[in-house]
Amino acid sequence: MDIKQLEAFVYVVETCSFSKAGELLHLTQPTISSHILSLERELNIKLIVRTTKETYPSEAGKLLYNYAKEILIMRENAIQAIQMFSQEMRGTITVAASTIPGQYYLPRLLQSFREKYPDIKFNIQMTDSADVVDRVTTRSAEVGFSGTEIDAPKCVYREFADDRLVVITPNEPRFRQYVGKGFPIRQLREEPFISREMGSGTRRETEAFLKALGIQVSDLKTAVEVRSTESIVKMVSEGMGVAVLSKSACEDYQQFGKVLAFDFDNITLRRKLYIIRHKNSILSPIAQVFYDYARTFYKK
Repeated sequence: MDIKQLEAFVYVVETCSFSKAGELLHLTQPTISSHILSLERELNIKLIVRTTKETYPSEAGKLLYNYAKEILIMRENAIQAIQMFSQEMRGTITVAASTIPGQYYLPRLLQSFREKYPDIKFNIQMTDSADVVDRVTTRSAEVGFSGTEIDAPKCVYREFADDRLVVITPNEPRFRQYVGKGFPIRQLREEPFISREMGSGTRRETEAFLKALGIQVSDLKTAVEVRSTESIVKMVSEGMGVAVLSKSACEDYQQFGKVLAFDFDNITLRRKLYIIRHKNSILSPIAQVFYDYARTFYKK
């Protein structure tokens, strides 16, 4: 049985009329009759007695009426409660975010969102992309932001922003020769390479791009693996090696001349950043509003 059948049944019992029930529900009389007949067939019992003079519930109908009425009341209460909750728009949303989305994209997004919904707070859990997916999968976070798409059947990925990856080098004379030309792909094999840790979306996407350009990770002279993007930029600025990072992560260092940033031989590397939710979970009203807002914020 479904809500429409029960609703038609309750209105027929209360009005003692198929036509009046149809008027109140804005349905035709044949539609009301069809709902009642389907319900009786499903339950295999007569629910409504209909004669030339009157319409009334059978004994089984009287029994079902009490339950059906309660179900409809509960439905109405649930709708009202959710509407009130949505109108209040207050509470806390737990968000898991990997480094690049979390440090360089979320701040502006959250500031804009809270200007519109100042009573909504956020619990931000900063971690790597793999752990973001785990937290959304286990429902310890309602919404996730990741720099890569990891195979996870319980997660739904939607693109929310576009990120540019660049090669960063120390600001030294031998690297300045590539300004305006692009960094030679072959040169990457010759330099100490500083990499993000396993599980990082930046690392995963970098490896995929390099493979497409004919460079295997095993070809690189990896000197350091580090969890912090800020640490990588600092190490590059100190001359420890080169790295591939989000352009957003090195703009300040580049502006002050501490590092140089290049495309590969003028090949622009771009990746998608994703907003993630659990496939089978219903977001809380405030999380749903934030999810919808975030999906389009950087596409305006």
